[in-house]
Amino acid sequence: MAQRAERAPSIDSQSAEGSAPKPALRKTSISDASKKKKSKKSSDEVMNKVYSNLLSSVFGQERELSQPELDELSEAFKLFDYDQDGYLNYKDLAECMRTMGYMPTEMELLEIIQQIKMRLGGLMDFDDFCELMGPRMMVETADMLGLKELKSSFLQFDTDGDGKISLDEMKEAVKNLLGEKLKKGELEEILKELDLNGDGTVDFDEFVMMLSVR
Repeated sequence: MAQRAERAPSIDSQSAEGSAPKPALRKTSISDASKKKKSKKSSDEVMNKVYSNLLSSVFGQERELSQPELDELSEAFKLFDYDQDGYLNYKDLAECMRTMGYMPTEMELLEIIQQIKMRLGGLMDFDDFCELMGPRMMVETADMLGLKELKSSFLQFDTDGDGKISLDEMKEAVKNLLGEKLKKGELEEILKELDLNGDGTVDFDEFVMMLSVR
């Protein structure tokens, strides 16, 4: 009795077997692209948060006076401290404010002078002067990006003053600005984005470029 010949696998069957792994490969590719997209989005979110907090700390109204601002106040205070006793008379305050470029209304001046008379006995020292003029100065400079402000901002990162922001300096500054540590790889991603010349640090020009494009 003749043996029945074994049936050869069909071309369709071979094709199906050969193409079976393809969906898995495609799935992996999509997964990788999705991870990269999420990583980029996360990096952008961190950068935006760092940027907004940086502006707030350097140019916003809820901040400490910078050294250049304190120097300006000190110069104005000394100019009108005629007897050099460390106190400014309330009678000279209006002229002092106008010299600094502030034009208070009569009503505003009356309120200020009344406070000085009642609380300070008609005289104010430099700390009182800063307390009075500081908020006005910060309102005026809020969100202003002049060269002086940019340099002051850069120095918050460049703590050793070598003109470049290293990875360690960036880590410390970002931690202070955000109040938290970044996730693994986020800091390196930020530095890579800012480091245009690829030297592993961020110089002043690259720092200004970051602020300019955001």
